[in-house]
Amino acid sequence: MQIVFLFYDGMTALDAIGPHEILCRLPGAKVQRVARTSGSIHTDSAGLTLIAEYALRDISHADILVVPGAGSATTLRDYPEILEWVCSIHATTKWTTSVCTGSLILGRAGLLNGLKATTHWAVLDRLRFWGAEPISQRIVEAGKIITAAGVSAGIDMALTLAAKVAGPQVAQTLQLAIEYDPEPPFDTGSPDKVSSAMRDLLLTRMGMFFEKSV
Repeated sequence: MQIVFLFYDGMTALDAIGPHEILCRLPGAKVQRVARTSGSIHTDSAGLTLIAEYALRDISHADILVVPGAGSATTLRDYPEILEWVCSIHATTKWTTSVCTGSLILGRAGLLNGLKATTHWAVLDRLRFWGAEPISQRIVEAGKIITAAGVSAGIDMALTLAAKVAGPQVAQTLQLAIEYDPEPPFDTGSPDKVSSAMRDLLLTRMGMFFEKSV
């Protein structure tokens, strides 16, 4: 089973690393990391660099495609070869997935028109620009496309996908293996659980992070 992660400069590391920890352990998994050109990829975590072993031209098929997000995800419009590659790979997949603003990349590639999808809550309405129906849920399934909400939701997406691919028992075992049993110190992980003042403060700060145009 060929699992391909799209890497690009500025990507959010956890969007990829969370799902990677789970999907790489599926029976028969062959994981490949691909970017416009192979080599070092600078994430949005200061000083953290990942490696893409393959260039776009090296990969023409995937059983599972994972597209992580970034504050600058929509700047991939400046790289039409990446969007064209996403479309061509999607035609071969059993599952096409995204984490956080990775769904904006799927939208830009023309894959979400008429479908339900999710993304980071701060930019959820932007999905409408691509003809998608924004859904405020942690995981949204639309045919073979699975989109996940912000960052940490990628782990939930990967476990959901693992159950579909290898069965619930394997997925549950993987969840146990990584001891994914969240007990966060604060109950502020959703915009519905915090004050409007806190949301506004974060949105102001994120305005410097999220690229504003689509």
